[in-house]
Amino acid sequence: MNSEEQTPSIAVVYESMFGSTRRIAEAIADGIRPHRSVAVVPVSGAAELPRELEALIVGGPTHAHGMSRPESRAEAVAWAANDQKHLRLDAEGSSSGVREWIAGGPPQARRFAAFDTRVDMPRIFTGSAAAAIDKRLAKTGSSRLSEPMSFLVDRTSALQAGEIERARAWGDVLGAELRINVVG
Repeated sequence: MNSEEQTPSIAVVYESMFGSTRRIAEAIADGIRPHRSVAVVPVSGAAELPRELEALIVGGPTHAHGMSRPESRAEAVAWAANDQKHLRLDAEGSSSGVREWIAGGPPQARRFAAFDTRVDMPRIFTGSAAAAIDKRLAKTGSSRLSEPMSFLVDRTSALQAGEIERARAWGDVLGAELRINVVG
């Protein structure tokens, strides 16, 4: 095994409140793995990433038409505390989010892609964290690997049927594109 395989130069960084975005991040990485080595990192651990990466795929839940904020994360914690909502906070759920991490200066990456989870409604009504993440990562000087991608949840934050498979397929497309760039 060479050193590139030991230390992935591709990272999927995610923020997740109730586990759906984490599951999507893991599925994206599963799709990339047949092509390239990849690390899946919660945003709370993203400071440990190397300062330079080949590719950075970043995602989070859509809150109030965009990326989460401290107030929306606090609201999610309160929802999880309400037994009637039947929600369980993800292990990383109350940490700081993607918004703050990007503002603090993520690693420099040659390529990037953004994803989110959002309620299954027209985007005009829900907004998109992926669009906001994409816009902010574009300002870092990286090249876009893919247009922002949304994965859908229902009103209880459960992933819609087929979204894990769709995330894995998107990861496969990203991985193939990254492999072509290394080989070609």
